[in-house]
Amino acid sequence: MQNQKASFENMNTLSSLTETAFNKGYTDNFRVEEDGLFAPATGIHYLPNEVKIDNFYRFEGASNPEDNAILYCIETHDGVKGTLIDGYGANTDDLIGEFIKDVEEIQKAESVK
Repeated sequence: MQNQKASFENMNTLSSLTETAFNKGYTDNFRVEEDGLFAPATGIHYLPNEVKIDNFYRFEGASNPEDNAILYCIETHDGVKGTLIDGYGANTDDLIGEFIKDVEEIQKAESVK
């Protein structure tokens, strides 16, 4: 049985890390739209200067480069926390990439707060 208090570093799949992030309070499933980062739970759009990336994790497909992904754990200026998933490499979503490039506060922590 897996320890439910496992750190993020012990997670080796996108789905297990996404579940761990959810259990740590990153419950919204953000998406990037033309108006910015959209939080479906509140219906609010955020600009890059209104969010911070608390952590991010890259996953590489063992046999297929199309399986490359990156998981962002994000917190907005008003306390909404959630995740955003993007492909990376050739599969990067240009809209997400442009948004992330404009985020000023990006951290890579050993674990998510």
